Amino acid sequence: MGHNYANVIQNPRFKPAQPSDPGSMLAAMQREHGTFRYASLVVLATGVYMLWYRGLLMDALTLSDSALYIGIGVWLGIIMVLNLWFVLWPHQKKVLGFVPAEDNERIRCSRITFLSSRTNSVLSVFTLFFMIAGAHGLILFS
Repeated sequence: MGHNYANVIQNPRFKPAQPSDPGSMLAAMQREHGTFRYASLVVLATGVYMLWYRGLLMDALTLSDSALYIGIGVWLGIIMVLNLWFVLWPHQKKVLGFVPAEDNERIRCSRITFLSSRTNSVLSVFTLFFMIAGAHGLILFS
C-alpha cells in the first residue's frame, strides 16, 4: 500500500522521465527505495504463515470450500508481489538510473513502471476486499 500511495496519490498523472533534468531523477531516486519491495515480501510471508498456522493454507491455495474467498485474495497478493519484483522493479531500476540505460529506454521503462504500479493499485482494492470477505464476511457471499 505504501508503494501505491507514493505512486498514485503523490503522482496521480503519468509523467515521462526527463533525462535532461538530473535533479528530478535524483529526487525520484531519493523517494523510491527498497523498503516497499521488501515490505511486500514480509506481508506475503506473514499472511502465508498465518494461514498455515490456522491450517487454512492448502485450502486457500487450492481455492476449496470455505477458503475460496481468502484464497482469491492470496492469489491476487501473489500476483501483485510477482508484478512488483519481476515487472515493475527491473524497469524502475533503469528509470532511476540504478542500471545504465539510454534515454529512450528509460522513457519506455517509465511508462511500463507507471502501468505496472497502477495495476498493483487496482489489484490491491480487490485483494483487500477478498481478504476481508474471507475472514469476516463469508456469510454475505454464501
